Amino acid sequence: MATMIGNTVRDVLVSRGLNISYDSSGDLTWVDPSDGTEWVYNGGDIAWVLASMALVWIMIPGVGFFYSGLLRRKNALSMIYLSMMTVAVVSFQWFFWGFSLAFSETGSAFIGDLKYFALQGVLEKPSIGSTRIPSIVFCIYQLMFAAITPILAIGAVAERSRLWPLIFFVFAWSTLVYDPIACWTWNSNGWSFVLGGLDFAGGSPVHISSGSAALAISVYLGRRTGWGTARLAYKPHNTSYVILGTTFLWFGWFGFNGGSALSANLRAANACIITNLAASVGGLTWMFWDWRLERKWSAVGFCSGAIAGLVAITPASGFVGAPASVLFGFMAGTCCNFATQLKFVFGYDDTLDIFASHAIGGVVGNLLTGLFAQSQVAFYDGATVIPGGWLNHHYIQLAYQLADSVASMSYSFVMTTIILWIMHFLPTLRLRASEESELLGIDDAEMGEYAYDYVGLEQEIGHTLEMNGGVEAETGGREGDHRHHLNQEKLHDGESA
Repeated sequence: MATMIGNTVRDVLVSRGLNISYDSSGDLTWVDPSDGTEWVYNGGDIAWVLASMALVWIMIPGVGFFYSGLLRRKNALSMIYLSMMTVAVVSFQWFFWGFSLAFSETGSAFIGDLKYFALQGVLEKPSIGSTRIPSIVFCIYQLMFAAITPILAIGAVAERSRLWPLIFFVFAWSTLVYDPIACWTWNSNGWSFVLGGLDFAGGSPVHISSGSAALAISVYLGRRTGWGTARLAYKPHNTSYVILGTTFLWFGWFGFNGGSALSANLRAANACIITNLAASVGGLTWMFWDWRLERKWSAVGFCSGAIAGLVAITPASGFVGAPASVLFGFMAGTCCNFATQLKFVFGYDDTLDIFASHAIGGVVGNLLTGLFAQSQVAFYDGATVIPGGWLNHHYIQLAYQLADSVASMSYSFVMTTIILWIMHFLPTLRLRASEESELLGIDDAEMGEYAYDYVGLEQEIGHTLEMNGGVEAETGGREGDHRHHLNQEKLHDGESA
């Protein structure tokens, strides 16, 4: 009876032109009609990649909560909204042409073609990432990488941007920046892939590209009102959100790095081990560096360092062992911590230190991969063969990593700047919010909604204001009480109220 049912199912599938079936163990098989080759997809591998896809998805609102907690209360909701808006826009873009531009096998060394436009032909065939999973599984998994990258970048608009133009920006940026970098990094035709660059889970396509884009956005938008004064010397309004966001990110990063093995194997397990270790060391390192200045154990500092460690280990997570990951965490926590001072040196307003954490962290990870990549670790999956890095006496690998890092950083910064200036000359797409909106808060000005029902800021529009006698609130991320400053009501020294 079971055999008859199995044959019936196979006959139905074949009659529909799918040429797929399931063997006695439940594994999915597909027969290539062109040459009769049979491909077997292990159910465990498919399950792990799909589970990893869900893990990476939860990272996206995690970014929103992390960013939201770092801002002032009057701008908290807009950043959480932007994280979900990005998922929606990129999901459509990925279906429309994003996947094809990044992963079509017939594309160029720089970008793919439209072979898979509207996901035509994306179903049961072996994926370009691994023949152990069908292309539809690889497609939805890679969508999550494409979706998280823009929200990392547009955190740079915090507190001073209109929201509508960001819908257009995310679509354009994903098409013109993310897809080409993903293509040249992971597509078998990509110039970096062919050159021999090593990037297991997105050091360049995700972190360097988003961090460099954030720098371009910061430069384009200019400084927030009150930049460089006590007005913006606020602390994060909700540290609990920062910790919650870090929790989502750390949790999801096991799917981000571990899932990039595209199979449930020893390489995936090793990636999870070193991901957790690098995050732990990075968090402790950043926190210790902050302690030396203020003699306080900063939760925000720990969370920032943990993310820096996760960023740095991303490109190396399929190529290095546990001892090296300790160094990755330490170097990321150190370099990214000190890189936060660059905005004061060069005078740009990177509100959330995205360039320091993601671009610098990604470069640190890429370069350390060139030093510590090991051929034996890559072969934990039983299939990947690489010459390794300096530990394997393959010294040219560092140059490959440097070339990929410089190309990704330069391309992302320049192309992002071009997109922003094209939008600038289209009035409906200009990003910068008015000063009134900035003072009122983006949540109220752009959304008419609030993260909390007790924001309670007084209107600042239409008045010349004196901010608490020049002393701004230092905690809570909430501006101090505003007093109308009317010349005719000024009190002279010695006068009573």
